[in-house]
Amino acid sequence: MQGLSKGCLALLIQIVFVGLPAWSIAAPARAEGIRLELRYTGEVIGVASGGIRRGAAYEGRADLSLDADLAQLAGWHGTVLHASAYQIHGYQLSENDVGNVMTVSNIEARPTTRLYSLWLQKALGGGASLRAGQLGADEEFLVSETASVFINGTFGWAPIAAANLTHGGPGYPLAAPGVRLRLEPKHDVGLLLAAFAGDPAGSGCTGDPQRCNRYGTTFSTSGGTLWMGELQLAGGQYKLGGWYQNATFADHRGNRGLYAIADRTLWRAGARALNAFLRVGAAPSDRNEVKSYLDAGLSYKGLLGSRPDDLLALGVAHAELARGAESVIELTYLAQATPRLSLQPDLQYVVQRGTDIPNAWVVGLRASYGF
Repeated sequence: MQGLSKGCLALLIQIVFVGLPAWSIAAPARAEGIRLELRYTGEVIGVASGGIRRGAAYEGRADLSLDADLAQLAGWHGTVLHASAYQIHGYQLSENDVGNVMTVSNIEARPTTRLYSLWLQKALGGGASLRAGQLGADEEFLVSETASVFINGTFGWAPIAAANLTHGGPGYPLAAPGVRLRLEPKHDVGLLLAAFAGDPAGSGCTGDPQRCNRYGTTFSTSGGTLWMGELQLAGGQYKLGGWYQNATFADHRGNRGLYAIADRTLWRAGARALNAFLRVGAAPSDRNEVKSYLDAGLSYKGLLGSRPDDLLALGVAHAELARGAESVIELTYLAQATPRLSLQPDLQYVVQRGTDIPNAWVVGLRASYGF
């Protein structure tokens, strides 16, 4: 496994920093059923007041993804191969300066070059598909499309899962081996069922899980089985999901949680639209860091007539913790400067109850460029 890790690391470094000699990455590469994409996200973000300490830092992440249509490449009808990797660098503001659970940046993670997902998917007909390999549950489960504009990580892989599942569960920055089945029994109705390895950090990890599985190549099979399911109604506007992990822990056996999501357009006029989302979740209080969770928000597309693709969004989140509570309010504006470049000023207010850490104002500016 050590040899595999070093080999994967060397290949990923070459791809991210040198490139593939046969393809240009100036634009999404397509050749014989292959699509290669590279996106870089960088941000200056800092604590203006409160928190553990004041200060600003730079965080960055290069995202590389590869999709291969194996029907064209190998004659495997309805089969695709997907792989993704990250090159993560910069300072971890929440860990060092804010001290909160709801990470103020959704790209914050320990610096490394990391394989994330690596899977095969087979179409089964009627909208159904089967996916197997190393999977990120956060790519399909517990997702709100409207909430994806926010920078705070809580609006993605929410802490009702991230803080309660073993070593964060199969969500950024750690994926895990698993199998996912998607069914569409009726029009506008979808069902996701999945089984993942329960501990993405690997057997025997007692420290930082991101150090235990530093390059994403541990391919853990430990931690029991994490079962997840999600029912999607009205084309994904409403979702009801949950999970159960059958592992044995120090003081209990098994863990579980439930969540519900509403995500829909409230108003539309031409290119302009007002969208809203609401997510709620709960887990047993005798074995989880986060007992209950709620987030909600609004996004408005096309505030300025000359900029129809820009988004203005306001979101709030609240988590009841074993040691108190935490809330965040985020106001953000995503400006699509060019088809490839976006700029995003961001303001957050972080409230922590049950600790002696002062409430914090966090400000940032993010830029994202797709090659």
